[in-house]
Amino acid sequence: MVSQVPWETDWHVARACLEWQVEMGAVEAMCDAPVDRYALDPAPIAKPKAAATPAAPAPSVSIDPVAEAQALADAAPDLDALQAAIADFPHSDLKLGARNLVFCDGTPQARVMIVGEAPGREEDRSGRPFIGEAGQLLDRMLAAIDMRRDHPDPARAVYITNILPWRPPQNRDPSAEERAMFRPFVMRHIALIDPDILILMGRISASTLLQGNEAITRIRGQWREVAGRPALPMLHPAYLLRNPAAKREAWADLLDLQARLRTLT
Repeated sequence: MVSQVPWETDWHVARACLEWQVEMGAVEAMCDAPVDRYALDPAPIAKPKAAATPAAPAPSVSIDPVAEAQALADAAPDLDALQAAIADFPHSDLKLGARNLVFCDGTPQARVMIVGEAPGREEDRSGRPFIGEAGQLLDRMLAAIDMRRDHPDPARAVYITNILPWRPPQNRDPSAEERAMFRPFVMRHIALIDPDILILMGRISASTLLQGNEAITRIRGQWREVAGRPALPMLHPAYLLRNPAAKREAWADLLDLQARLRTLT
């Protein structure tokens, strides 16, 4: 079937004619003159692109947070530098949910240094360790043997810090990884303060610095050694608030501390 449509025909008419031809069974369009398709230049065949050579994977760099903490701690010449190193330590997410870095409280020249566990809500708000309900009990315990944080006599003053400088979410126990990361900072803290006696206040403090898993109720009152100096594990004041009957054991430990200070004078 051959149908010719004048070139000047409107395209709407041309389209209607084409649709009519298709409806009548036309299956091929023919020109007025034959076309020598062999004489036409063949279309260039696109060559497939060479697959890009995958880049060699970058060598993985293994980061050891404990080793990095050790290097930062060793490089801190004084307390201000140590506090700044802890604040800049990038491998703990605890500070993302904490308000303040809790570094220390008390007298740096004190003969007794207390190492607690981790800040609570009140400590996180103020940036000072042991100021909540447990801290108030600690102050009363110290006052019973004529000691306090700001006592003008270094022999009767105390210096306080924690294993962790940031409050864990919901006051959960510090993980083993967190304790290992911050232990080098605590050990450097001890070296800078250079106390005569260490008090390991609570299970987390004792197990981290003694590097053991003994229950605090079993080792409290037993003198140990940390960083070359006598260390006394004691029950945490928060434990005493939950178990008032254990205050008798805490009182015995305080008297032992008082006697030990006399022998070291």
